[in-house]
Amino acid sequence: MLIEKLISPVIPVLSLTDTGSQALQMMEDNGLDALPLVSDEKYMALVRENDLLDWDEPGSPLILANFLTYKPAIFAKGHPYEALRVAHVQNLSIVPVVDNDNNYLGAIKSEGLSGFMVENGGIQLAGAIMVVEIAPRDYSLYEIARICENEDVGITNTQLRTIPETGMLELTIKTNRSDLQGVVAAMERHNYKVKEVYGETAQDENVQDRFNLLMTYINM
Repeated sequence: MLIEKLISPVIPVLSLTDTGSQALQMMEDNGLDALPLVSDEKYMALVRENDLLDWDEPGSPLILANFLTYKPAIFAKGHPYEALRVAHVQNLSIVPVVDNDNNYLGAIKSEGLSGFMVENGGIQLAGAIMVVEIAPRDYSLYEIARICENEDVGITNTQLRTIPETGMLELTIKTNRSDLQGVVAAMERHNYKVKEVYGETAQDENVQDRFNLLMTYINM
């Protein structure tokens, strides 16, 4: 899926003649903490609420502002994963979308990206989640997939992150099975550390715990 398919039709834009106070009101009316500034269809900057609140001249037009240098954006022909990366790294509630000539095409809300992950990342499919801790030198997705397949467990999605405190890798695996007892035992026989298992049939986890893990998984 191309990123332009996720553009929200309800995100307004600011113009150079809008004042800081007007921009703040537009953000409040739309429940956003940033809005794109557009002039002659060109993307000029992403105006953030904090910049406006710190501005000494909120009654002045934005063309006089000294903070119009922040211009995060993604190209329309890119993949949603790139939008997810930009939104996460820069902590954005919206991600502006441009073409190769910097023409503004729209913006994507962060919840739209989360929805994409749920719909296209296998998260909505039935099955359990397993979290495995691995030393970087021992990481082999091929071997992990082989162990799962030997236990008749398919992998529908994976997420990999580095644990800053230890330098270890944490692999979150979404599977197509609810009962992972067999694959957990197999992983441990191969000296993998299974940190957590969240399955539909698990007796020691309540619904809220599983929901919290799913939200963390989506936002990685």
